[in-house]
Amino acid sequence: MEKEDALRALAALGQETRLDVFRLLVKAGKEGMPAGAISDVLGVRPNTLSTHLSALSRSGLVHAERDGRSIHYRADLSVMGALTTYLLQDCCGGNPELCAPIMSMLNGRDRQETGRC
Repeated sequence: MEKEDALRALAALGQETRLDVFRLLVKAGKEGMPAGAISDVLGVRPNTLSTHLSALSRSGLVHAERDGRSIHYRADLSVMGALTTYLLQDCCGGNPELCAPIMSMLNGRDRQETGRC
């Protein structure tokens, strides 16, 4: 990931509604959600949601696919993975063992939320 791509993704996530949309789409998984359902769940007006979805789409964090008369949105976890890698690629000055607490927090949270290792 290039610096400009990282800045675009961080800017997209740096707004409350867009962060909520992205997190909702992550929870929705591969199936994603139609725009109307996102609007209903988050209580965001459709025209306002459209603006936020456009910003997320431009950043690459969300992809849209037409499904008949509606548009279905999905989170692109590969872009989020690339962003995380970009942010942590030089983790702890070349001492990856110092990043172990971050990894154990993530692993512990995964087990708590899903009940699996």
